[in-house]
Amino acid sequence: MWFKNLLIYRLTQDLPVDAEALETALATKLARPCASQELTTYGFVAPFGKGEDAPLVHVSGDFLLIAARKEERILPGSVVRDAVKEKVEEIEAEQMRKVYKKERDQIKDEIIQAFLPRAFIRRSSTFAAIAPKQGLILVNSASPKRAEDLLSTLREVIGTLPVRPLTVKTAPTAIMTDWVTTQKPADDFFVLDECELRDTHEDGGIVRCKRQDLTGEEIQLHLTTGKVVTQLSLAWQDKLSFMLDDKMTVKRLKFEDLLQDQAEQDGGEEALGQLDASFTLMMLTFGDFLPALIEALGGEETPQGI
Repeated sequence: MWFKNLLIYRLTQDLPVDAEALETALATKLARPCASQELTTYGFVAPFGKGEDAPLVHVSGDFLLIAARKEERILPGSVVRDAVKEKVEEIEAEQMRKVYKKERDQIKDEIIQAFLPRAFIRRSSTFAAIAPKQGLILVNSASPKRAEDLLSTLREVIGTLPVRPLTVKTAPTAIMTDWVTTQKPADDFFVLDECELRDTHEDGGIVRCKRQDLTGEEIQLHLTTGKVVTQLSLAWQDKLSFMLDDKMTVKRLKFEDLLQDQAEQDGGEEALGQLDASFTLMMLTFGDFLPALIEALGGEETPQGI
């Protein structure tokens, strides 16, 4: 249970439910398969384990882990377009008349409904960790849309969710650009070998570097021409590495072997014990890492009125 991406949300008030109440609330919107004529369904699943007895809220110390699953029927657009085109051509040939947009849209809807029962099924899960004492919700995703799907559904079942994306006082692009330019990142942070540089003009160029010495002359030349760093690979202490972008999304999180070995020792022989130990150790690591990251980016910004 190691998150691979991280979107950080700030609870602006105390969460109005405890673990037991949250369990009851999540049970009101369980994940379920798509019916034959449904395009998509969304609901909560047990983050660990399977079966009806598996809890929807995993509690470990002061931390809560939840998971939501989306199921959707996939209809390739090209298949639908070809079927619509074929039907339109058939009508126009047989009835000697033009098929206009309103009728074409109706034909498309009918074809979609006919194809749905035979469509491919795709399932995807999103995990979120709630740290009430830290006032944070951490979503294991790099997609704000996926995170908002989970948060809005959580808000729906508990009635309220006073949360907003965590923001910082200094633009991450300014901090990352300074770190690469001066070669002096914040304490405990280390610049690695990957970055994205963008020109500040609307139609400016983009340079992506991998396995590159970011202290080299070539990178520095791009910076002197006005490009800024919009993504940067970093390490923190000897515990994790990640990619930070200009929207403060943490991507490609990798926990070092030291932490993974410790979780393996703490978790014992059983799979659930391993999952619980890794989740707990991950959250304790975030408890040190996130304040350090926020401080390195100038401190947390609190919007007026909150």
